[in-house]
Amino acid sequence: MLDAANGVSNAEVARRMGISRQRVADILRRFEERGIASVLGDAPGRGRPREIRDSVATKIVDAVLKGPPKHATQWSLRALAERYGIGITSVQRILRVHNLKPHRWETFKFSRDPDFAAKLRDVVGLYMNPPANAVVLSVDEKSGTQALERTAPMLPIRPGLPARQTHDYRRNGTTTLFAALNTLSGKVLQHCQPRHTHVEFIEFLKRIDRNIPKRLDVHIIMDNYATHKHAATRAWLDTHPRFHVHFTPTSSSWLNAIERFFSEITSRRIRRGSFPSVRRLIKAIEDFVEDYNANARPFVWTKSAKTILDKIKKCHAIYGARH
Repeated sequence: MLDAANGVSNAEVARRMGISRQRVADILRRFEERGIASVLGDAPGRGRPREIRDSVATKIVDAVLKGPPKHATQWSLRALAERYGIGITSVQRILRVHNLKPHRWETFKFSRDPDFAAKLRDVVGLYMNPPANAVVLSVDEKSGTQALERTAPMLPIRPGLPARQTHDYRRNGTTTLFAALNTLSGKVLQHCQPRHTHVEFIEFLKRIDRNIPKRLDVHIIMDNYATHKHAATRAWLDTHPRFHVHFTPTSSSWLNAIERFFSEITSRRIRRGSFPSVRRLIKAIEDFVEDYNANARPFVWTKSAKTILDKIKKCHAIYGARH
């Protein structure tokens, strides 16, 4: 208003204030018609009057935070609406404002590994500061991958309708997907085997050995599965000194980068696929990995070991306080 009084154009005022020129014109018109009070606040009677008191919203928030109702595992919108005598839409709005989602839940598990901190620092150090003249591989197997064949072809997506598939299927066998993610390049080396004993795992280690240039050391990150610690596996590793093994803490699959690849191939290719044979399943996996590697990007880990340990300590404190 002061700029306008000094002869500044509406367009220039709008640019200075970061609003539209029409908004500037509306403010000036309100000032001319009703004075300064109309500009500094809404006119009386404007907008729909509030129907829900703050106390009701507070009670709803408190109820959700204190825990589920009797004989239920979580609050529903309908249950909250009936309890406090308001509409379901109003309950939705209150929960959204306070970022509460009682219908959702997540899982967690505390690792009981006595060497958790040391192993965590070791693995995170490889991700964030990999050694020179070496490759870092995240290794694991996806066992029991089933070749499921749906009893009818999938119905394609339609406006207003999702894609649909039959709930029943035929089991045509299983395969185990061995995979190694190169964290520096993001590429995956894979091999499918009918079983997942230490014999097949050693064969996969040999495949890694053949595909990695001999001049490079190989740092392998893997979990504590029995085949990874089998005497025969240890003997093979002892005869190949360029291989360095780093075990993740127990119950810490989230720390193994290859799990993200397994999640992606499951959701994008396997879960909604229909495979009349194991051979067709393996071919689908091989084609997916080939396309995945063609567009691979380096794996980037952003959380430091200290940040993770601080968060775990906080979780332990919360868990201890509630139990």
